[in-house]
Amino acid sequence: MLAAERQEAILRALQSGGAVRVADLATELAVSEMTVRRDLDTLDAQDLLRKVHGGAVAHHNRGEEPRSADKATRQQAEKRAIAATAATTVADGMTIAIGAGTTTAELARQLRHRPSITVVTNSINIFQELTDPAADGADAPLVYLSGGVRTRSDALVGPVADAAIASFRVDATYLGVHGFDVDAGLTSPNVAEAQTNRTLIDVGGRLVVLADHTKYGGVGACVFARLSQIDTLIVDDGLDAPDRSLIDAHVGDLLIAPVAAR
Repeated sequence: MLAAERQEAILRALQSGGAVRVADLATELAVSEMTVRRDLDTLDAQDLLRKVHGGAVAHHNRGEEPRSADKATRQQAEKRAIAATAATTVADGMTIAIGAGTTTAELARQLRHRPSITVVTNSINIFQELTDPAADGADAPLVYLSGGVRTRSDALVGPVADAAIASFRVDATYLGVHGFDVDAGLTSPNVAEAQTNRTLIDVGGRLVVLADHTKYGGVGACVFARLSQIDTLIVDDGLDAPDRSLIDAHVGDLLIAPVAAR
């Protein structure tokens, strides 16, 4: 297979899944991982994708915000695994804040039948997931939804959202991220969403971040926290061992969520 054919195959796989892994591509294309990495370098240089540790993700400019519906189809097994691990950190009787996002929405599904907890959220999707009367709401948590302006990622943000969230104090805040990086920290492509995330962090006694491995190395336009502010970071087992060691030195606890099947 010629290099151009391999690179077209890589872009097709990326378009389908939103992210690709070097090891998987090497197997599918019957080439070495070194060859795949060279192809990814070429495509990255052409701004056709963005290389991340262990693979590549679809290219977005720092200020570009993908739609929530697009993100929901990507890394589904990883997000479910991360959410299952995150759910074990929520004890009965806790009041928690859950920020908008597709991974945090998976966490909401895990908490659907936890009536002893209280949830504050700036996500319509999470609010619906936790309170949908069609899903037998008798044992659902008590949920408060902030107002605000809706973003492309289905977050409610802005001064109204910030004022509503600031009136609470919660045991822990659970956030998803656009990207996390040792140097840049936690980032978002949306300045208003970054500010609302800061408010969510401020009202929480602990910060728990949920991020699949493809988010590592991603840097959006707006920084809202440093890795040192994270009490618990939950990532799937697609994160390479050297990267785990590097990140573990910057966060309170690093939890690795095992993915049953890829």
